[in-house]
Amino acid sequence: MLDHADRRHAELRHHAGDGVRHYDRARTDREVPGDRQQDRVVEDQPVIAISSRLHALGQDKRGATIVEFALIVPVLVGLLLSILEIGYQGYVTAVVQGALSKASRQVTVGNKTAADVVATIKSEVQAVVPAQYVTVSTRRYYNFSNVGKPEKITSDTDPKGVFNLGDCFEDANNNGVYDATPGDTGVGSADDVVYYTVNVAYPNLTPVGALLSWGPTRSVAATTVIRNQPFTSRAEPTNICTKVT
Repeated sequence: MLDHADRRHAELRHHAGDGVRHYDRARTDREVPGDRQQDRVVEDQPVIAISSRLHALGQDKRGATIVEFALIVPVLVGLLLSILEIGYQGYVTAVVQGALSKASRQVTVGNKTAADVVATIKSEVQAVVPAQYVTVSTRRYYNFSNVGKPEKITSDTDPKGVFNLGDCFEDANNNGVYDATPGDTGVGSADDVVYYTVNVAYPNLTPVGALLSWGPTRSVAATTVIRNQPFTSRAEPTNICTKVT
């Protein structure tokens, strides 16, 4: 059975006549004669050229690093800025706690006022956060048991469990009235318990907060409760009984 090449040779000999005994395919490495160039134009050369260029472009990895860099950098920068914000917040917290501890200890010996406490804390904290972002509050109580609680009812009439006219109570701050929050502002006097609160709200250092929905500011809070030294005598709480009118 003849293959394709043999059949092609047979067709060529048939068309050429009996005088042709042998047919040889022209060598591709020979130059095309000048008078035959127009007949030898290869139509698929432009397609081959485009295909070659596309293949070369696909194999060219010189720009791959730039693409990878563009994908990684935003994530890396966001992570670094987040670490910076959290680390700075921790540092501010430590400074605020240290300033509060220092100021409260100074008050215990009786030679400081509430204004001195505010000035001391702001002076310490402004090394890391402007003083305008710092708020300080002080509240004094007669005893630790009074912190955050109403004054003690010593004689309870109906309805029980709540203060009403006819009840007796311990007037811890000696103001003559029953207080649901008996503390007074200020640093108190000898043997008083003082509750200190410091709040700091400062703007974010970087824009990463907006990207992570953190809000425009970061907040730091510190509290402490400390009893003043008994450097002098103080008034004892009085027991007051109210009457039904």
